[in-house]
Amino acid sequence: MQLQKFGHSCLLVESADARVLIDPGTFSSGFEALDGLSAVLITHQHPDHVDVGRLPALLERNPSMQVVADPATAQLLRDDHGVEASVATSGAIFDVGLRVEVVGEMHAQIHPDIPRVPNVGYLVDDRLLHPGDALDGTDREVEILALPTMAPWMRMADAVDYLRAVKPRVAVPIHEALLRSTDLFYGAFRGLGPDGTSVQVLDDGAPSQL
Repeated sequence: MQLQKFGHSCLLVESADARVLIDPGTFSSGFEALDGLSAVLITHQHPDHVDVGRLPALLERNPSMQVVADPATAQLLRDDHGVEASVATSGAIFDVGLRVEVVGEMHAQIHPDIPRVPNVGYLVDDRLLHPGDALDGTDREVEILALPTMAPWMRMADAVDYLRAVKPRVAVPIHEALLRSTDLFYGAFRGLGPDGTSVQVLDDGAPSQL
């Protein structure tokens, strides 16, 4: 599997003949020039995970690309932007050139007075778990975890506990755009993570083989 990060939570997954893009949001850049995409997977409706302004142009470049999104985002895309998306609900399985299993249902709580929105995670090719904005696990073994680093809905301790619970072979930090410096967080992941887990930081735009 080859991974390429385009900033924040946006990952391009390439395996076999499939190219799958996850969460192309407003904090990400460079993804709009991609072609040959099999699918785009959207975890939830927040702008840092789906840039509705750039998504139509991406679809024009990739007319056969399948769009998969949580129920609320799928409705938003259809009603407000004329984009049809397959609805991802927990437990659903999609074939987008790679096997994609949907995990979780709701965004993590930011504050009791802020309504929660739907959020789904994606287990791609039985190897990579991208949880979106939640720390939902799976009873399946996870080889590669896209690990949220910092967000209004979590503490560093939450990220470390999630890393320990999932116990992946490799953890790839994501969701870091709100940080001025990532050194403290990435150092904690390396020092406090479970035995047997390596933390691999992806350089934006540079492919990495995992």
